[in-house]
Amino acid sequence: MAKHLTETDIEKILHTLDGWQGRLTWEALCDSLLPLIGTRPTRQTLSAYVQIQEAFQHKKGRSNVMNDKAKVPPSLTVAAQRIKRLGEENARLRHENEGLLEQFVIWQYNAYCHGLTKLQLAAPLPKARRGSSKG
Repeated sequence: MAKHLTETDIEKILHTLDGWQGRLTWEALCDSLLPLIGTRPTRQTLSAYVQIQEAFQHKKGRSNVMNDKAKVPPSLTVAAQRIKRLGEENARLRHENEGLLEQFVIWQYNAYCHGLTKLQLAAPLPKARRGSSKG
């Protein structure tokens, strides 16, 4: 049975994708996750999560801008890798944010069409009823 990924697992996977170097394939990604999350997920498990699938496609479509072969001291190499990883993470988060903003506009339009007021939309969530079960 396939393992369901936790939010922590997803963050680790996204972090791995942001810092990925070399040829990226689903198999290579799955293999690299075994020591990080304690199990080797399948391609289907990973691609079932929209965040992971979009990050994979985003990383796959980008060229490695900082892929120069110049010899640099190790400290600069580490810094360059970190800058590259942060740049990739930033680009992925920007893309994800654009998607969320588009979703918000759709919700805003639908709320307007159905006559929902700003007050109704901003109402707090109901308190969770702990301890009650229906079984």
